[in-house]
Amino acid sequence: MATAKKAPAKKAAPTKKAAAPAKKAAPAKKVAAAPAKKAAPAKKAAAPAKKAAPAKKAAPAKKRTPNAAFMKAMTPSAALAAIVGNSPLPRTEVTKQVWAYIKKNKLQDEVNRRMINADAKLKEIFKKAQASMFEMTKMINEHLK
Repeated sequence: MATAKKAPAKKAAPTKKAAAPAKKAAPAKKVAAAPAKKAAPAKKAAAPAKKAAPAKKAAPAKKRTPNAAFMKAMTPSAALAAIVGNSPLPRTEVTKQVWAYIKKNKLQDEVNRRMINADAKLKEIFKKAQASMFEMTKMINEHLK
């Protein structure tokens, strides 16, 4: 029983539709040339921009009133009076004067400017050789009555 191998079936190529005969183009009609129009006057660059909404009138800024607790004059202790003086001062002024003393005597650490190196007068207030600027106000407040 010999079997013959069947040849693979070839796919039929899709048949192309017969191209319709090209129609002859109708001869173009001669059109009378229209006289050239004058150029329209140039329009303005752009339509006017939309007007911005009217700005809201801001209420006049209220002047900040300082907290009464900061402005109350307080008497410095003897150790603090050596730096800022004996007269009663508000806390804010005491801090300003201590900073003026620190800068005048160059007591800020050269590497870490947040640290203050205490001299003899400041050691009485800080109770240590070096303090940060954030600790300073807390230590000063202990010397105010």
